[in-house]
Amino acid sequence: MTGNNRLRCDDCSVLVEGPDLEAFSDAYLAHARSRHPDWSFSDVAIRNVAEATQRITGSTKRLDTIGPVTIHPVSVSRISDWLNFFDHHAFAGNPVDACCYCAGPHVIRRGQQGGIEQRPWRQNRELMISLLRSGRAYGYLAYADDKPAGWVNASMRSECATYRLGDSADPSDRDVIAISCFGIAPPYRGHGLVHLLLQRVLADAVSRGAHWVEAYPFNDQENVDEDNWLGQAALLTAHGFDAVGTLQRQSVMRFRVDPA
Repeated sequence: MTGNNRLRCDDCSVLVEGPDLEAFSDAYLAHARSRHPDWSFSDVAIRNVAEATQRITGSTKRLDTIGPVTIHPVSVSRISDWLNFFDHHAFAGNPVDACCYCAGPHVIRRGQQGGIEQRPWRQNRELMISLLRSGRAYGYLAYADDKPAGWVNASMRSECATYRLGDSADPSDRDVIAISCFGIAPPYRGHGLVHLLLQRVLADAVSRGAHWVEAYPFNDQENVDEDNWLGQAALLTAHGFDAVGTLQRQSVMRFRVDPA
């Protein structure tokens, strides 16, 4: 990204600028360390947020109505649409989380300390491109008015370090689809896209060789936007999922795929 990059600090209203993204990121980090020594974030996390503010261009205004919705697997030919969604729209209004590119479930091991924000966003972006191209990551894009509007990560549990159980798991990691993230761009929230994405995951499970589909909703879901990216427990129950266990802050809910 070239051209002048700028951001007014939310905490002190100082305008931070740079002639290109790298210089801007350097300037914002220097500003954070000199003016806000109480910020406990790592250098990587501060750079991730600063740079996200410059690439996010999507609207945060919710639409009253949307056009027809279609759901498509993210094939190699749709990775460019997936990148457009994550680069510019998925985290509009939320640059703090825009570094993830949904790589977290694939790289953060169960019980591991430190989050995805400790990795440079470009590293997560390139990793997910590679995983999608190889088929190790798998998911669907929801399109509204022919624009990418929502995403679900529905990779096999064997490919998700956060949820993988290992060789002794029953059911086997290779038999389980792990629904590890829903992402809906702000304008399209509240229009049933999560429901439609979930329906597609369940409909395709048999053809993907899965016997089970799992999801991991937070136990505390007070904030609809912030707490539902793992799915709503009520929605999962309505689709036939049963609670089968717990993690530290989450429930484990499972759906038995009927091969008939």
